[in-house]
Amino acid sequence: MKRFFSNIYRGFANLAAVWQREFYLIFHDAGVLLFFFFLTFAYPVIYTIIYNPEVLENIPIAVVDKDRSVQSRELTRMIDATQGMEVFNTVPNMQDARQLMNEKKVYGILEIPADYGKKLARNEQGVVTFYSEMSLLLRFRTFVSALTDVQLAAGTKVRQGTVDMLGLPAEGMNKMPVDSEAIMLGDPTQGFASFIIPGILILILQQSMVLGVTMLAGGSKERRRRFGGIDPESVNAGPLTTIWGKTLCYVILYIPVCVYVLDIVPLMFNLPHIGDIRQMMLFVVPMLFASAFFGQTLSVFVTERESSMLVIVFTSVVFLFLSGLTWPRYAMNDLWLWIGDAIPATWGVEGFIRMNSNGSPLWEESHPYTMLWVLAAIYMTTAYFITRYTLPNRRRPVVAK
Repeated sequence: MKRFFSNIYRGFANLAAVWQREFYLIFHDAGVLLFFFFLTFAYPVIYTIIYNPEVLENIPIAVVDKDRSVQSRELTRMIDATQGMEVFNTVPNMQDARQLMNEKKVYGILEIPADYGKKLARNEQGVVTFYSEMSLLLRFRTFVSALTDVQLAAGTKVRQGTVDMLGLPAEGMNKMPVDSEAIMLGDPTQGFASFIIPGILILILQQSMVLGVTMLAGGSKERRRRFGGIDPESVNAGPLTTIWGKTLCYVILYIPVCVYVLDIVPLMFNLPHIGDIRQMMLFVVPMLFASAFFGQTLSVFVTERESSMLVIVFTSVVFLFLSGLTWPRYAMNDLWLWIGDAIPATWGVEGFIRMNSNGSPLWEESHPYTMLWVLAAIYMTTAYFITRYTLPNRRRPVVAK
């Protein structure tokens, strides 16, 4: 019994020594500090500033009015009155309109054919053509939304005029047969930052931690090569104690970082933020554990400090797509779904967006929450075997002070 308690005491002492040594290594490594703190504090602000203002307004367009009728001028005025578009100039032909677009003075061209007014007068369908410059999809989305509104309004006005000419009762004819109203849950402004930044915040947390963890592992391997297979900065502890001591160090450091990233940043930029921060912090805890073990697993591919950039940074765009932010997961094939399921940020993004933007309580996100704990257990196992079988066993003991 005495030996049993002695082993427990020694295990906790080694755990504390690993934990303390990892703190020391982090705060004496400028590169790791850059990833753990500067990246997480600066990137959310930089990304959000880039995507603000969220909604584009008064995008200049050129109008090629070949009809020059009352109806075509009315259509031009309606388009100019929208929030999204502004008529920069009315030109006589497409060549002049293309020249304006090439000079970046306009980003869209509306071509009204010569028979537009005649077709409307004959109760036929009037067709206009719109050309959009596609260098920024936000502009294209704004164009589509504004043109749809104008189309509905113009159709209602034409129908009203037809009814007036027939002498029929006009009561109620100036309204749409079926009225519709869009209520955008979680993104009432339909802004791009409100849509994508909450998910990117989770990805930043994972990637910054993985980068820091793999850089620490690369530094340890460099010291082993320098000192004949011995890392003088390591603690002589078992593999399970080692990975848990490191992980607890990382998770503790990231708790205040998460408060800043998940609570303060959305408040700073008026992003959707109606969830309970206490429940969101409980949700993010298993993602931190999963990310820490994930980084220790990926450290097997890192042979030096700089290689952590090559191994990890390129995956950020891949993980962004796999999370479902830029492409829906239901449209992915089984292979990509399986790969996405293996990434902690995928489940973190799914649960956090619903909690942060829609006010979903933690119990409603039981599936992504459970999956994060499952990934934490899986990557803890892989990190254990990597630490046990791939790293040299000869280490010089370091006594924690």
